[in-house]
Amino acid sequence: MIIPRFFEDYIIDEQRVSFGRTITESDIVTHAGQTGDFYPHHMDAEWCKTQPFGQRIAHGTLIFSVAVGMTAGAINPHAMSYGYDRLRFVKPVFIGDTIIVTATISEKRAHAKRTDVGVLVEQLSVRNQHNEVVLACEHLYLVTKQP
Repeated sequence: MIIPRFFEDYIIDEQRVSFGRTITESDIVTHAGQTGDFYPHHMDAEWCKTQPFGQRIAHGTLIFSVAVGMTAGAINPHAMSYGYDRLRFVKPVFIGDTIIVTATISEKRAHAKRTDVGVLVEQLSVRNQHNEVVLACEHLYLVTKQP
């Protein structure tokens, strides 16, 4: 679905909430293969039993990638991702945890060098099934201003 929106159309505190997504062992194994991150925290169940979390944890980069995908919905031909700031892995995510992403518009500002676009800042909060924040970051968009 394509929904064209200009910079001026966005409202501070506007919010989107994703559906849930359960993280599986297959997700972790696939991500390890794609990234080469085979650290025991993710791959060695027996070693993890001796560690504070007591079980394997999902890669932070896996949760970030999945969360970004969960917020991708309608295509806005007037906007593009400009990057991510203040990324934090707040709590571990375990096999079988279900995550939900809330994206909230927190700021609109001028671009430092361009007058045809503005910068839109969206706070991403990823929560588990216990409503605990597991990941937080800011997603920046470049959005075309109305002509």
